[in-house]
Amino acid sequence: MAVQPTTLSPTTDTRRRTPARRSSAPSTAAWIQSAFLIVMALISLVPLLAIFVGTFQDGNEVIRRGMTFDVDLGSLSLDNYVLLFTDSGPYFRWFANTLLLTVGQVAGTLLVSSFVAYGFAMYEFRTKTLWFIMVLLVMTVPFEMLMLPLYVQVNDMGLADTYTVIALPFLAAAVTIFFFRQYFLGIPKEIIEAGRMDGVSEFGIFFRLVLPITKPAMAAMAILNGMLCWNNFLWPLLVLRSPEKFTLPIGLNTLLTPYGNNYELLIIGAFFSLIPILILFLAFQRFFIEGITAGAVKG
Repeated sequence: MAVQPTTLSPTTDTRRRTPARRSSAPSTAAWIQSAFLIVMALISLVPLLAIFVGTFQDGNEVIRRGMTFDVDLGSLSLDNYVLLFTDSGPYFRWFANTLLLTVGQVAGTLLVSSFVAYGFAMYEFRTKTLWFIMVLLVMTVPFEMLMLPLYVQVNDMGLADTYTVIALPFLAAAVTIFFFRQYFLGIPKEIIEAGRMDGVSEFGIFFRLVLPITKPAMAAMAILNGMLCWNNFLWPLLVLRSPEKFTLPIGLNTLLTPYGNNYELLIIGAFFSLIPILILFLAFQRFFIEGITAGAVKG
């Protein structure tokens, strides 16, 4: 008895040969992750919203009751804003001093630290490993241990009460050097060799070939160093003596005295001091995650 061959219909054959499509709908895990991140973001915004509400309240009331959202809407006013822009004394001078110092120190730190990291990543020289281990050891030393000998050295050199001495000791930042070094290790050395074959100088290779590739790393370190410099309090407090040179953290601290406390200016001044950091992060946020991730996994 002859066996009839089995014939597959076109529909059945196509269904067997076509791989099943993956569902494009978000999974339950993705929904849970998104919900968790939203909750964490809202929690992070609570202090910022609380201090924003506090700028519309009487300063003594805020200090007495603390930062709270349980306020009488009828008691809110714009008096603190009027005070800030009409009778804030040297506040905007402190603001300008801090802004100038932050821009200069961040630019210098990125330049010097990237130079050092570039040398560790792209060049071979004797005692290279030893010097890099020393950089790692510096990362483990708290600044409070170095503060006193550094202060004595500053006074002996006659550099006290200048902005130079605030920025100069931190231009070669150990953390920034380590981060850039890890990032540079992921750059193919063929780019360096090609630049040398074309007759480009070593500085030209760095600025024209390597630096454009490191935009994410530069942005990430600009944000982190900018935050540290903007909020730096202890070291400027030690070396600055002239009130007209005070930075914003020191200036705001002078509003609290044994003879009277200007809580209104302190609260609204602290709120406005957040604005430059927010602008800095928003300007470089698209590079921030990319730079942090790349610097963490390369090398």
